[in-house]
Amino acid sequence: METTAKTNSTLPISQPKNKGGAPKKRVRRELIIRVRMTATERFQIDNKAKAAGMRSSTWIRASAKSAKVVPRLTADERRILWVLAELANNLNQLTKLAHQLGLLRVVRQCQEVLKQIDDTLTQLHKDDRESDNG
Repeated sequence: METTAKTNSTLPISQPKNKGGAPKKRVRRELIIRVRMTATERFQIDNKAKAAGMRSSTWIRASAKSAKVVPRLTADERRILWVLAELANNLNQLTKLAHQLGLLRVVRQCQEVLKQIDDTLTQLHKDDRESDNG
């Protein structure tokens, strides 16, 4: 007795063979940037990356994306800080004078210097500069 097997006349669509390995990435990182750093800087980066559960390169990329860059002080801002340092020196001299002559004689001068310091700080923060802290 002979047995015959039925064959399907339609052939399945051939799919490429899976060669194994990791799947292809959507975004391929092809560019390389070399950065010189000290052993201490490398150690700090490695520790921060390890604490975050990342590889060092992944941590550096994430840090670069979220970093805030604060511009240097302008000439006006440096001038304001210099004036503030002068006012601090004046306040120090008034404090010394208050210890020598008594506090009540120097109160008016101290109030004037404190008002100048407050005005200077107001000028410095009039642009509402953003810092790294938020």
